Amino acid sequence: MRPCWMGMAGMGLSIRNGRIKRMPVIVLVISYLLGSIPFGLLLVRWKTGQDVRLIGSGRTGTTNALRAAGPAIAILTLLLDVFKGASAVWLARWLTPDNAWLEILAPLAAILGHNYSIFLTERDEAGLLRLRGGAGGAPALGGALGLWPTSFLILIPISILIYFGVGYASVTTMTVPLIAIILFAVRAWQGYSPWVYVLYCLIVEALLLWALRPNIRNLLDGTERGVGWRAKRKGAGSEKESKRSG
Repeated sequence: MRPCWMGMAGMGLSIRNGRIKRMPVIVLVISYLLGSIPFGLLLVRWKTGQDVRLIGSGRTGTTNALRAAGPAIAILTLLLDVFKGASAVWLARWLTPDNAWLEILAPLAAILGHNYSIFLTERDEAGLLRLRGGAGGAPALGGALGLWPTSFLILIPISILIYFGVGYASVTTMTVPLIAIILFAVRAWQGYSPWVYVLYCLIVEALLLWALRPNIRNLLDGTERGVGWRAKRKGAGSEKESKRSG
């Protein structure tokens, strides 16, 4: 049986004199804190004075920023949230070069910070501390772009097509990582990138599915909020229904 320190060394967490090397831990903490910055909340509040957590889904990401403050703020929120994941990869590569494990753990920490922000704490009805945030789609995409920058030529157009074609932000968020799994698996099979990048995409998909549990229930019930043409069609349908009942 291999000693536990050998597995930790593979992730850059080697032990010397009973102490874990600090740099990987520093990278993960910084990545989480960077991911925790609620850009959507800050931008919406700056633009409209509203708290985005009280609008729509209550999340702080791009789609809710679009509902609360319009497309310009939504695009800026998207870019900054994508930057969270990408910069976490860059930070890992800069401070601990040639450490593929840390290259995936850092953006995962940023995603967790985005979804469960230390800066957005509140008490629930039971008095328990709860961390708020987004669903994680944008920083997850940023992590993929950081691992393989050229992937934006594939993932960005696919994201746009699904977002506006299907008309559900949640479907886009859940589908794009599946495409990324295939892309990174092909690259790993060809020897261009490590297989651990595929693991990143798999973990991302699991995190997003967990965060989007309410949206999945809404999709199954037919009550999920649409975007673009789907939102307009639902709005027109509701208006017609109200006229009939009136």
